[in-house]
Amino acid sequence: MHQPGVISAGVSARERFGEWVDRHSGTFFLAPTVILILIFAIFPTIYSIFFALSRVKFTGDGINFSFVGFRNFAKQLFGSAEVHFLGRLDFNAFGLILFGIIAGAVLWWLIRSVRITTWVGMIGRTISAAMAIFLAWILCASFLSGNSIGTLYTTLFYVIVGCSLQFIIGTGLALLCYQPISGKTFFRVIFFLPLMITPLGVGYALRMVADVTKGPFHPLLSFMGLENWVWSVDAWSARFVMMTGDSWQWIPFIFIVMLAALENVPGDHVEAAQVDGASSQQIFREIIWPQVLPVAATVFLIRMIEAFKIVDLPNIMTGGGPGSATESMTLHSMFVWRANDFGSSAAISYLLLILTVVVCASFFNYVVMGQIRRGPA
Repeated sequence: MHQPGVISAGVSARERFGEWVDRHSGTFFLAPTVILILIFAIFPTIYSIFFALSRVKFTGDGINFSFVGFRNFAKQLFGSAEVHFLGRLDFNAFGLILFGIIAGAVLWWLIRSVRITTWVGMIGRTISAAMAIFLAWILCASFLSGNSIGTLYTTLFYVIVGCSLQFIIGTGLALLCYQPISGKTFFRVIFFLPLMITPLGVGYALRMVADVTKGPFHPLLSFMGLENWVWSVDAWSARFVMMTGDSWQWIPFIFIVMLAALENVPGDHVEAAQVDGASSQQIFREIIWPQVLPVAATVFLIRMIEAFKIVDLPNIMTGGGPGSATESMTLHSMFVWRANDFGSSAAISYLLLILTVVVCASFFNYVVMGQIRRGPA
């Protein structure tokens, strides 16, 4: 026969255990996701640091790591891979003068920031200023001095020029479909189709379209007397073809997100401004744009982060050529990895990570947030 005290003690223990489970239920539900992230994301990221700081060799006993410090990074910035990564750096008078102007302007901005920000903010601004001066040095010593650029600025070309073009066209198409026109649903479906195609399919399709001997533009090029012109042998024309293909694939993403943001703008605000006699430009600048700005900033940042990782199109269409003209940093890292130089490949990946974080964070803090703080003009 059970004792009453024993039964009550057992029930009390079960109740306490049930209460403890209820209090920590959130942890239990999140634990599998956290564990998977640790296994498949954070652990490989940390493990790759050993690759970046080592010379990796395969032996009969497995993988042999020889610690070399930051030599893999120095190889890309100052060593034998400098021309490939940074470009050919040789200042002319114009490039040197322009670099002095840019560096002076950045330092002046940094000095002025001491009065208006905290010490934590100054750390971030110092990092942004150092990156800006570094990128200005490379740009002025390579492209603006008449020299070739490396994979670093090829990547920035895809990001800055490509994303800006995509955002302008995507937002413009969204504004057109935002208007009360017939056939809006049809155009939405048509504009969205390229995003549904895999990057591999986009690469091969554009490779056939851009074929100057048998592609659809061959009659036009022949009519213009350019039948012997080959875009794939010229560095800048090849880069523009890559950017065009990337834009064709990603403009629908910006279009659909910006269209959703525009359709969430309260119609009574726009109608009230129209009654007051405001022009279309004033309505967009004072009413529509401030309300869609957070969405626009988010979609632009997402697109920038994706553009930093571009690898499919240049690999399929040109193999990074001519030479390494269309080779992004991601493709550069992949080619080095194929050559079994795992340390340099990891170093390039970390340099890309640093570049992406600093550029995107600086854009958001000093451009987007500055626009939001100023508000409508």
